[in-house]
Amino acid sequence: MNGAVLDATLGPAVIGHLDAQLQSARRLLDLVLRQGQAIRSQDVDAVIARLGELQAEMEGRGGLEADRANLLVQAGAALGQPAHAVTLEALTSLMSPAYAQAARERSAELRGLLTEIGREHGINRALMRQELAFLDHLTRLMGAGADQGPAYGPSMDNRPTTMEPRAAAMRVLDLHA
Repeated sequence: MNGAVLDATLGPAVIGHLDAQLQSARRLLDLVLRQGQAIRSQDVDAVIARLGELQAEMEGRGGLEADRANLLVQAGAALGQPAHAVTLEALTSLMSPAYAQAARERSAELRGLLTEIGREHGINRALMRQELAFLDHLTRLMGAGADQGPAYGPSMDNRPTTMEPRAAAMRVLDLHA
């Protein structure tokens, strides 16, 4: 045990912290999954709502990270190490075997959740890029890109004299909510 002394308060504090981290990670995963559903169904309002909820959850995680840093400082002081050098095994060496095992299990679950969140977030980012590329393509097709130059636009002789034909061509995108 590297000469470290068991700290009766550290085990419950670490378990409490890991439980709070797990609850937050589960909420994040739920939000990321719901955001992905909203992206797939092209529900802009729901995408924006999930984004706001994700930001709020991430702000709340700032407090969890401060708690984590405090626990590592406490463990580092007991181990004679700087906080950034404290590993899970070193941390659990300061706890009773029951708390140490519970901490390892919760830590593994948390790593799994964070991996899944990262994967789903990456999928959502790819879906959003795909949707934005499609919108960019549609915008260019509708002729909004005046910077395209004469090679891509109608010649001067073939341009409509009123806006009506142009407006009729745009009705391809008449969408109703």
